[in-house]
Amino acid sequence: MGEHAPRGRRAGIEIAPPVERAFLIAVESGTEDGWSARESLEELASLARTAGAEVVGAEWQARRHPDPDSYIGAGKASELIAAKAETGFTLLIADDELSPTQQRTLEELLEVKVIDRSRLILDIFALHARTREGRLQVELAQLEYQLPRLTRLWTHLSRTGGGIGTRGPGESQLETDRRLIRDRISVMKRRVDEVRRSRDTGARARDVRGDQTVAIVGYTNAGKSTLLNSLVGSEVVLAEDKLFATLDPTSRRVRLPGGSATIITDTVGFIHKLPHQLVDAFRATLEEVRRADLLLEVVDAADPHLKEHRATIAGVLEELGVDEKPRLVAANKCDLPGAATADIPGALRISAATGSGLPELRATLERELGEQGSPINLALPYTAAGMIEALRGRAGLKIAYDDDLIRLTGFASPEVAGQLARLALPGPQGKRETTRAAKRK
Repeated sequence: MGEHAPRGRRAGIEIAPPVERAFLIAVESGTEDGWSARESLEELASLARTAGAEVVGAEWQARRHPDPDSYIGAGKASELIAAKAETGFTLLIADDELSPTQQRTLEELLEVKVIDRSRLILDIFALHARTREGRLQVELAQLEYQLPRLTRLWTHLSRTGGGIGTRGPGESQLETDRRLIRDRISVMKRRVDEVRRSRDTGARARDVRGDQTVAIVGYTNAGKSTLLNSLVGSEVVLAEDKLFATLDPTSRRVRLPGGSATIITDTVGFIHKLPHQLVDAFRATLEEVRRADLLLEVVDAADPHLKEHRATIAGVLEELGVDEKPRLVAANKCDLPGAATADIPGALRISAATGSGLPELRATLERELGEQGSPINLALPYTAAGMIEALRGRAGLKIAYDDDLIRLTGFASPEVAGQLARLALPGPQGKRETTRAAKRK
């Protein structure tokens, strides 16, 4: 038998897999989320192109509810057969999450691969996950998505015939695969919990040091990564004009105008109809949002769907339980035609790409952070100078050296305020401030 070239190669030349030709379908059921089926399909097309597919057509249907058997109803499903003959699509993508029955019905009718919006987003996440943490969380989300969709996938191996040789203990191939996936999910959950504990340890260390943190949140492709790069002054995060170009959170210390510094974290972007498996699996990462002292919401001021995107952001933040957290809004891409901020009261106009508005953003961050935490007004002995020096540069904290004491005023985290209160000088010059800080602790 002769030797064969490796799969995907011929005579040492890399052969790219064929581009999948995708056809998109959606149902407009009159929901009140502000999105029309046409607008949602536009975003689905962007997702498909991000995943590497060529979009060759799209159809949507107005119905009270998606059809339980075929998602779009028998009539529209028949029209898809003609669309397949015309466009030659090899992949059908539904804008909503399909049930196993709906997926199977469409696959049998069209004889093409059928996926839904959730599966498409999961594939994009798998494509872009770079760190061990990101890959763990993506795999967990994929397994939880796949588990209920194993129904009748291996019926040809099931023990359903009865008779001699089939009685007694045993399990079908389908049951075996379900068990294996459940076992794998348990393993992945333990590993994700390890990531969460590791992040908690790092967060506690930041609390002890008194570090203040800012979490950048926003819709995918709003310019969050570009903004972090601009604030840091170097390219620390991949920034591309694609949906979900970066998944893994990146934290960097950013210097503010008054000489103080803060830690700013770029988090995963949000999106309309975000699969619930991803929200669950990425809770370890999204804990950075919950722990932050301040949220920096970045919006694309030139996006025609700005209002709908902000509603999506608000919904995810509410699901995470952080919708009441202090928030600063930065209207990005204000240098582009059509940019408008009239509908965003109090938003800072910036351009992360050109640097426009960033000095004002830095100053506002410093002011907002200075108002977070516990107010302090303490007199401390010089024996505490080492700890006080470690706090130099914290936003909102001022240090004054007198002949026989050190005066601290401003704001600090509750943990640091409590430590300082225990070191404060007794007597009239320090007693009142010490008591106040201890009570706040």
